[in-house]
Amino acid sequence: MALMEKHEILEKNATLLLVASLLVVTVGGIVEIAPLFYLENTIEKVEGMRPYSPLELAGRNIYIREGCYVCHSQMIRPFRDEVERYGHYSLAAESMYDHPFQWGSKRTGPDLARVGGRYSDVWHVDHLIEPRNVVPESIMPSYAFLKATPLKVANVAGHLGASAIVGVPYTDDMIANAEADLAAQANPDADTSGLLARYPKAVTGDFDGNPAELTEMDALVAYLQMLGTLVDFSKYDETAGYR
Repeated sequence: MALMEKHEILEKNATLLLVASLLVVTVGGIVEIAPLFYLENTIEKVEGMRPYSPLELAGRNIYIREGCYVCHSQMIRPFRDEVERYGHYSLAAESMYDHPFQWGSKRTGPDLARVGGRYSDVWHVDHLIEPRNVVPESIMPSYAFLKATPLKVANVAGHLGASAIVGVPYTDDMIANAEADLAAQANPDADTSGLLARYPKAVTGDFDGNPAELTEMDALVAYLQMLGTLVDFSKYDETAGYR
């Protein structure tokens, strides 16, 4: 009863309530923020993470341009139903090279954080051309124009260089070979050994079914096919990181 009486005093005195609220917020803020000053990095290093290849980066820019993030998130929360449907929950390191990140705020369509490798290139192309051909209940608009639109990247080396300035670990070798890597990744006849050395696990080949032309469809499918494929979760231990 005594405790309730003291609480009643706090509730009836606006000034005292304000002071007490500020005190609670201050203490909570210090507890949350102070430890960050003693950490060298708040994002754990995860084996396998790398910057986007030039073609993947171009596809990501198209993904953003077309507003795909409005209906598709790229963040799997650590809840059982999400993990069972989409795969391992998202790690902070998986978004460390995203400017901006594509976590999203709603899902009209499924989460795409682990869509890479789940479907064939043909499936993605058919889905983007006419979504209802592969998902009858889909309300997604058609993006058929991507297959007929040549990919034009004004200065891909400059884009990589600018990304490097803000912390993305693009090397001088990556920047120097940006134009060649952009074309090689979607060319089934190209020598991709250098590309794969610079960007391990990059998916290569003709994505849109037309090897004679590099299109926006090639770029977008290349981006989708790498999402969630870089981290080997069979080697990841939630309590101790990589083993």
